[in-house]
Amino acid sequence: MEERRVVVTGLGAVTPVGNDVGTMWDNIVAGKSGIDIVTKVNKDDFPAKVAGEIKDFDVLQYVDKKDAKKMDPFTQYAVASAKMAVADAGLEITEEIADRVGVWIGSGIGGMQTYEEQHNKFLQKGYRRVSPFFVPMMIPDMAAGQVSIQLGAKGINACSTTACASGANSIGDAYRAIQRGDVDYMIAGGTESPITNMSFAGFSSMKALSFNEDPKTASRPFDKNRDGFVMGEGCGLLILETLESAQKRNAHIYAEIVGYGSTGDAYHITAPAENGEGAARAMKQALENAKVDPSEVDYINAHGTSTDLNDKYETQAIKDVFGDHAYKLAVSSTKSMTGHLLGACGGIESVISVKAIDDAVIPPTINYETPDPLCDLDYVPNEARKKEVKVVMSNSLGFGGHNVALLFKKFEA
Repeated sequence: MEERRVVVTGLGAVTPVGNDVGTMWDNIVAGKSGIDIVTKVNKDDFPAKVAGEIKDFDVLQYVDKKDAKKMDPFTQYAVASAKMAVADAGLEITEEIADRVGVWIGSGIGGMQTYEEQHNKFLQKGYRRVSPFFVPMMIPDMAAGQVSIQLGAKGINACSTTACASGANSIGDAYRAIQRGDVDYMIAGGTESPITNMSFAGFSSMKALSFNEDPKTASRPFDKNRDGFVMGEGCGLLILETLESAQKRNAHIYAEIVGYGSTGDAYHITAPAENGEGAARAMKQALENAKVDPSEVDYINAHGTSTDLNDKYETQAIKDVFGDHAYKLAVSSTKSMTGHLLGACGGIESVISVKAIDDAVIPPTINYETPDPLCDLDYVPNEARKKEVKVVMSNSLGFGGHNVALLFKKFEA
């Protein structure tokens, strides 16, 4: 049976650089950072002082107060992004198509804010004061569950929890579900709201976070002076659907999703495999799945966390996969502006990848000042580049050795 073609027709996002796709993209292209002094935890309690926080977000624009109170922020971001994405796609989820519309939204951690708040209540006042909504607010799948409820989507409803690859795995698995014919439409991506005391403590303790106190320069992927990632929060979602459906609806097609690679390192719980071996296999798998030659790729939206091992090994993996072409394609990390959204990064970076194709602009890696001899590719330093982009790869790599590569292509009938 011939696999169905799958296209992207809608985008939605809530991010540290804007609470809608248009604002986010304008700021990304302008090289504006959403990273600032952290306010959701007391900075004096931690060695890390900065974060990419959501600002001026009003969930009541998307749900009523009663429903909002039953949602952790990671779910609120997903519901808002989903409603924006569906509106952008011009998709009306009627009873006629409801069971053909699925939701696949990943989250690496889920409702950490809810967990900490309710745990404190339990310790101070006993079990009777713990909210009856505690469990359904906390569990990572509830973003997908609430989006399904809010929009009436009755198809496959799932959540991938693969650390920082969660959003990318969710998009890849949603793509496969449409290819197979399980559904015709998917709302897919990732969401996260991890800026809490315990998350900040855990990542600080493992020395994964940047301890640079200057928010303007703390996230500096591929730069020799990088010293760790900056935690971010938010959500990025795509509307995926069959090409047939999109053409029938006369929908705007941002891009076609053509490849998905997903591998495991089988190496270490937090460190990437030596020389990015697992990441390289995921990239090769995506290219083979798409039947795309490595020389056709114009741009890679890298995982690019601003940590020593990730940036070095991802660079090596790109060189292993692309050979001489690695020095001709553009590579950038938009985490330099958004921070690292953990389970949501694959979602928001897929939105950015699709916009790069649609607008013919390659976003920059900001704060790139001092070259690292081990990171010697074209990282689009500090300024966006106007250029036709036909094929984009988006990489997401997570704790536990999860590696995902997604391949998006300019749509051609």
